[in-house]
Amino acid sequence: MTSGPAPTEADRVDAEHAEHGQATVTATATATSPDTSAAGRSGRSSRLVPSQKTVRQWIIRVAALVVFLFAWWVVTAADLVKPLYLPGPGAVWDAFVRANTWHQVAPGVPREVLGEQNYFLWEHLIASLQRIFAGVGIAIVVGVALGVLMGTSRAVATVIEPYLNFLRALPPLGYFSLLIVWFGIGDTSKIWLLFLAAFPAITVATVAGISGIKQDYINAARSLGARRRQVVTRVVLPAALPDIINGIRLAVGFAWTTVVAAELNNGIPGIGGLAYIAGTQLRTPLVIACIIVIGITALVLDSIIKWIGVLAAPWKGKA
Repeated sequence: MTSGPAPTEADRVDAEHAEHGQATVTATATATSPDTSAAGRSGRSSRLVPSQKTVRQWIIRVAALVVFLFAWWVVTAADLVKPLYLPGPGAVWDAFVRANTWHQVAPGVPREVLGEQNYFLWEHLIASLQRIFAGVGIAIVVGVALGVLMGTSRAVATVIEPYLNFLRALPPLGYFSLLIVWFGIGDTSKIWLLFLAAFPAITVATVAGISGIKQDYINAARSLGARRRQVVTRVVLPAALPDIINGIRLAVGFAWTTVVAAELNNGIPGIGGLAYIAGTQLRTPLVIACIIVIGITALVLDSIIKWIGVLAAPWKGKA
């Protein structure tokens, strides 16, 4: 039985070099892995800490708000404008507190009532938000579904588009009286109004998002054997999601301004109805308090939708 050739001196040197190189690579990986994980942790923590630009923007905003409130106080304290037209910040704050607490009917009268119109201010706000969520929620379901049909079928788009543009051009309050005739003065007519106000924006945004999808994405999915339903759910909807969310943002804005106006008719409880009744009673501080609550709520709703958009479509702007 013959054995192989004995290893030469060059073979032993190469083996030693290989072992030394492997040990060096292992030691390097071991030494650098803690630094890498530490860098990852520091990167994650840096994302949680607001940047200097963000802090500077908030400082500017707070400073502008302080200047505005001070100017408002100066104008009202100097009696440059009558309190009936522009009450001071203190009077508006008192009206806000009064609308959220139990208080006497009148000075010297022991009987107490709650809030305004037998509801606290936050109850008026929740009633308006419930109408918003109902109307816009239905509009999201119907608008996205119809937008997908219009975006994926030219025949459906040809039939529906003229009616959609017709509805989009009408001011919602223009047909509110007709909705009251059909559904009464309760919440049903208001929810229908909010649906019709929000529905066109969501549908148009969905169609625009689908139209902007690269055909290569759809062709690639089909070449891999994807069916029509899979192409819609796995390619079309995810790609159009940022535009759909932008459409929802616009729709919520339209619906919020619409519900405030719609609550002029039997809008109690409702923040818009409360503002209207306070205006008819010349209670300007309460009117301004309602306006401020309406504006802050709109900003919060918009910020929530933007945050949901970032979570739902993190790939936006990266493709």
